[in-house]
Amino acid sequence: MAEFPVIQTARLTKIYKMGDVEVRALAGVSFKIYKGEVVSIMGPSGSGKSTLMNLLGCLDRPTSGRYVLDGEEVSTLDDDELASIRNRKVGFVFQSFNLLSRQSALANVELPMRYAGVGGPDRRERAKSALESVGLADRVEHRPTELSGGQQQRVAIARALVNDPAILMADEPTGNLDSKSGKEIMELLLNLNRTSGTTLIIVTHDPTIAAQTQRVIRLRDGLIDTETK
Repeated sequence: MAEFPVIQTARLTKIYKMGDVEVRALAGVSFKIYKGEVVSIMGPSGSGKSTLMNLLGCLDRPTSGRYVLDGEEVSTLDDDELASIRNRKVGFVFQSFNLLSRQSALANVELPMRYAGVGGPDRRERAKSALESVGLADRVEHRPTELSGGQQQRVAIARALVNDPAILMADEPTGNLDSKSGKEIMELLLNLNRTSGTTLIIVTHDPTIAAQTQRVIRLRDGLIDTETK
């Protein structure tokens, strides 16, 4: 594992205002995640997991503190700049797949490249290659409704990887799958990490998922409770 922090946070805080009440969702979180690591983020409901994921995935800005992603300071970016770095540096895999139901698997995987301005022929070839890498070379023209849950999640993983992101963020990636499909998806994610070196961050409540990662960051009340190998 290269000693290069692809993620570096320092005293990261996020405060939400609800009327006159301030809710401190994150209360000063500092850690590093290195290139090629597989890290899980755990914690009870209300611990700050979702808030931290939104910040790491450039979906939101911190109230204070620093966040450096793949060498770029992102804490102070505006919405357009956040959207740009999110499309270039972050791949997302969600529990609910978030696929376009009327589009083919190929069109779904092409979507991030459309936003990045990748031309048609190159876009199509890269999307096909990404689908092949997740074992769906024979399903490129199928729509999500024609695919199983496990296959839909594979499409989502291919879409997340197609722009070669600095980090892949998976939010409960097996939560909507049966145990067999869930196991296959975890094996796929870990194998992609081994073969491509993609940094993988998994937000999960499942200790069996966390046990398969190299490091666990546990949150409680907006702070890091423990950090274990």
